Amino acid sequence: MMLLKDNDVVLFQGDSITDAGRTYDDGASLGLGYPLLIASKLGHLFPEKNLTFLNRGISGNRVVDLQGRWNEDCLDLKPTWVSIYIGINDTWRRYDGGGETTPEQFEASYRDIIVRTKETLNANLILIEPFVLPVPEDRKGWREDLDPKITVVRELAREFGAIYIPLDGPFAAASAQVEPAYWAADGVHPSPAGHGLIADAWIRAVGATR
Repeated sequence: MMLLKDNDVVLFQGDSITDAGRTYDDGASLGLGYPLLIASKLGHLFPEKNLTFLNRGISGNRVVDLQGRWNEDCLDLKPTWVSIYIGINDTWRRYDGGGETTPEQFEASYRDIIVRTKETLNANLILIEPFVLPVPEDRKGWREDLDPKITVVRELAREFGAIYIPLDGPFAAASAQVEPAYWAADGVHPSPAGHGLIADAWIRAVGATR
């Protein structure tokens, strides 16, 4: 069943994976990644619903960055659906010297933006699980940090009744068929095929098939 209703406003939030090269001074810019693929597919399949899609992903963001700009880049936009995809930079910064985000800190910031969204908008929530692939080799060591954060996202989705989109397992499964670099050359940033995988998972999760 298609969950999106007439005149719904869908906001995509996150880091560079969501940003995907969007033009910041153009509020309608969707970038070149999964938000564009979703908007183009659903706009084509459901023109009668008059759906609006917004992208406010910013490259390099961690969850605390979303927390800091949540009023302007989420609540003030009054979306009816909020799709959040964050977490890999909270892991990455630990390994490039930019500072660690503990699971407890990650959970507290993530919880805050969810609570503020529910209290202010009562919007529908979609939480997307971060992933990492083992290319280059050092990415294998990131699992120690990322796995607890994936658990946090899963638990928050269950607690708040959000739609949950798993990606870590699907990307691992896809990488069993074709080398991981095909899906994300640096183990983090999806290729066009990788963005297609995310978009398809999102579309299925909201029942938007025809």
